[in-house]
Amino acid sequence: MNMKRSSKIFRPIALISIGLLLALSSAAASLPVIHGENLSAVVLQVTKTPAAKAVSEVGSTDWITMVSIVIVLIILVPIFALRKSWDR
Repeated sequence: MNMKRSSKIFRPIALISIGLLLALSSAAASLPVIHGENLSAVVLQVTKTPAAKAVSEVGSTDWITMVSIVIVLIILVPIFALRKSWDR
């Protein structure tokens, strides 16, 4: 009984901790890194990005949709198949 209680407390804490860690690391990764002593001398150079040529064809997302459906089925079928054994 003590094991169930500790796992009920540990799992949400672990998930929240992992979520916060991911959110903070994502926020830290998006900040610019400035090196040097004279921070006011930092100048951003803006370069033009060349325009991309449109090479997509109509209906090219059909296989992406099929692959995503297969991935979802691979994940959900075992979950629903083993659900009864988890309820015990």
